[in-house]
Amino acid sequence: MNADAFRSLYEYHFSENRKLWEKYVVPLSWEQFTRPAEYSHGSVRAQLVHLMDVDEVWFAELQGSEPSTPLPEPHEDDRGRLRAHWDEVERSMRGYLAGLRDEMLSARPIREPEEDRGLAVWQVLWHVVNHGTDHRAQLLRQLHDLGATTKGQDFIFYVYEHMRK
Repeated sequence: MNADAFRSLYEYHFSENRKLWEKYVVPLSWEQFTRPAEYSHGSVRAQLVHLMDVDEVWFAELQGSEPSTPLPEPHEDDRGRLRAHWDEVERSMRGYLAGLRDEMLSARPIREPEEDRGLAVWQVLWHVVNHGTDHRAQLLRQLHDLGATTKGQDFIFYVYEHMRK
């Protein structure tokens, strides 16, 4: 893999995150959005917060910076605030990816936490996309259970869709 391949893979990641939000999350009632669930990280909201937090934390580690303060528990519908935060996380990730060069992929820039010190950039980048795919799949099932008509998020469908453009 090279830097351009990772940029393409992240276009898929960002596209699927936005599709999930716009197609399935926006139409939910507040009750559906925050309904407790026993699997994984809980409610749709909790799963989404986890997904964006993990993206932000790993990219902060790659850059040697600190992630933002965790989002507080909501007292009212906070989807606008969540979307704005997710947009900022994506903007930061895009900034990093824009400067990514092939020779950076084997670097091991992470110093803390200790368990992550041996990870190469390419491994972290791969993990973040894979983690996103896993949690989007969990969310799609959860949304299906809430009555949404969901569709797969296969990478190849993204490729087919964007080859035509």
